[in-house]
Parts: sequence; C-alpha cells; structure tokens
Amino acid sequence: MEINYNQCGGKRMIFDYENKVIQVKIVFYGPAMSGKTTSMKFLFNYFNKSENMHSIESSMGRTLFFDFGVLEFKGSVWDLKLLVYSATGQDFYASTRPATLRGVDGIIFVMDSQKEHLQRNVQSWRELKLFFGENFHDMPIVATLNKYDKENISKITQSDILSKLNHKTSKPLNFIKTEAINGKGILETFQLLIQLIFPELILEKTI
Repeated sequence: MEINYNQCGGKRMIFDYENKVIQVKIVFYGPAMSGKTTSMKFLFNYFNKSENMHSIESSMGRTLFFDFGVLEFKGSVWDLKLLVYSATGQDFYASTRPATLRGVDGIIFVMDSQKEHLQRNVQSWRELKLFFGENFHDMPIVATLNKYDKENISKITQSDILSKLNHKTSKPLNFIKTEAINGKGILETFQLLIQLIFPELILEKTI
C-alpha cells in the first residue's frame, strides 16, 4: 500500500484553560523488534500505570498497529496529560505509521544497537524524515541505542549512526544508550524528551 508522506501535520498540543491541563502526544518510533514496546512498558510500570497501557499484538507478541497509554502528572499551576504511543515497526502495517505520528509533539527514536541492524535503523530514520518533510528538524527527538546489555555482539556507536543519518541541523541529536529489558536509560530518555518539549517544566512524580 502506498504511504502518503507529509501527512503527519504539525503539533497538536492542547491547552485546557478551564481545567489547567496541557495535553501532549509522544510516539516511540523505530524499526521492528528494536525495543519500543518494552521501553514503553517499563515507563508505565515505573509510574505504576501499567493498567493504562494497551497493546494490539500478534500471536508472536509483536505490535500490529500501535501501543497506547496515558500518563498524567501534577504541576504547581498546570497539570500534564501525556498520550503515549509506539508505532509498529512491521513493514506489513507501514500504512498505519503516519496516522500514529499525526499531531505528535515529541518522538523517542528507538534503535537496535546491534551493528547488523544499522541499515534497518537508518531506513526507519529516513522514513521518519519523509513523513515530516521540512518540519522534521523542529521536532523534539531523543534517539536511543537499545539492547546495550547484550554481550559478545558488535554494537553501533554514536559516530556510526550519525555518519549515516545525515542529521544536518544546528541542534545536536540527543543519544542515550538503553537496556529496555531492565529499564536502564528509559526514564532518562523520557525526562530528556519532556525537557525538550517544555524547557521550563518541572514534573512531580505520578498522581
């Protein structure tokens, strides 16, 4: 099925002035089996909101369309409501990815750090750029090199991936090494993305 690129549109951040709530959309994006769903599950478990996360999975445990959940935080004046998604990495369902990205306010790009998957990471990144066109470099993004807990494998370095991504912008791309299976680096990634979206925001843990 042909994908209509440039259909993701701009941000859809919603300000509810009556109830003092800011609604933001975050998407975990990356190639299949890179660790998007595992990263998202750790995040929801950390905030004791695992019941708020819903997945549509195949019999093999792979995301068919997307994962979805809601996280809410209390602020001193405004509260924050996060709509969190993960886009499927399976090419068979590629046509669903633009819809998942539509109106996104920030992206966590999850890469498989095994060197044999370098090209898959690059291909997914290039697809993401095509979705947003000229608006891509204005999007808050944190990139993770996941599966760094695996031993006896050749791993991608930051310089490896930067040389392939062709990320030419005045803003440096933020990289964090993660181990989604045990949660290492996942909270740091999430907090960094929130800071990129709201540089002045200070969050209190879970309501």
